[in-house]
Amino acid sequence: MRPILLLVLLSFGSPVMAQIYKYTDANGNTAYSNQPPDGVKAQPLDLPPLNSVQTQPPGPSAPTREDREKPHETYEVLQLTGLPANEALRANNGTFTVNALIKPRLQDHHLLRLLLDDQPYGQPSNVPTLQLVNLDRGEHRLAVQVIEGENVVQQSPAVSFTLLRARAP
Repeated sequence: MRPILLLVLLSFGSPVMAQIYKYTDANGNTAYSNQPPDGVKAQPLDLPPLNSVQTQPPGPSAPTREDREKPHETYEVLQLTGLPANEALRANNGTFTVNALIKPRLQDHHLLRLLLDDQPYGQPSNVPTLQLVNLDRGEHRLAVQVIEGENVVQQSPAVSFTLLRARAP
């Protein structure tokens, strides 16, 4: 009695695999079944193993509302370079470039926006080389902002300079 009980218990522990058969029915249609019909030549099919899904360990969660409302971390260095310190800038057509020095590097969701005389100038960009075009001669102030959407994350100190342009004859 014990060996029979043991066999019954072991049969429940192993996975059940049903055989699938392919045959042609009386109407000439291809049919499939887990039991071969009587009097019909049925071919057993070798099926590929079933798909299985592995559970993944939980990954980093999406930022919560509190995380989004935390103050932004500031950059260690944010300043404009490429402007003369003690002399005027000569650009006869009023076009020149400045560079934004930023450390650590600009985060993916941040952009740089140039301020000319305390007003936004040009389109925000993730490129640290910023171009000014056809600027009038005279005294100007430049600064660069790191923005996220419409929010200012950080602003560099303003740099004052004088632009010299050649006069048309």
